[in-house]
Amino acid sequence: MNSAQIQFSDRKSKIDLYQLQQLLNLAAFWAKGRSIEDLRTAIANSDPVITLWDGQKLIGFARATSDGIYRATIWDVVIHPDYRGNKLGSKLVETILSHPRINRVERVYLMTTHQQQFYEKIGFQHNTTTTMVLQNQSHLGSLASGEIQLQETSNY
Repeated sequence: MNSAQIQFSDRKSKIDLYQLQQLLNLAAFWAKGRSIEDLRTAIANSDPVITLWDGQKLIGFARATSDGIYRATIWDVVIHPDYRGNKLGSKLVETILSHPRINRVERVYLMTTHQQQFYEKIGFQHNTTTTMVLQNQSHLGSLASGEIQLQETSNY
């Protein structure tokens, strides 16, 4: 690894979705098989999105969603296996946390299956309070189809 070549980027337009798909398939068991179109949608609806490059090779990725003041969630933190152990993962998360869209947020959440110790070193703490999950909302489609009508307004 030539650290002079390693660069962080927050430019969504620079992301090669095919390289991202390969990185996730290789290094993120929770993200295997994601389609290019779904990755495009996730990136478009996330801010910030931080990528890590060794020259033209995508070696790291993380994204966040936030209301900009109260809550944020960090998603899909991944480092290529060949680049682990060099503190790049910590720098990637710290870059997300210091981003102007996140740095004022009252509470930042993330989900992890096996990496609790990694995130604890950065300052995250276990949360045993109100975290819940709804796996699939397809069953809600019948509710919204005729009973609930939404109107788009331009009051903003």
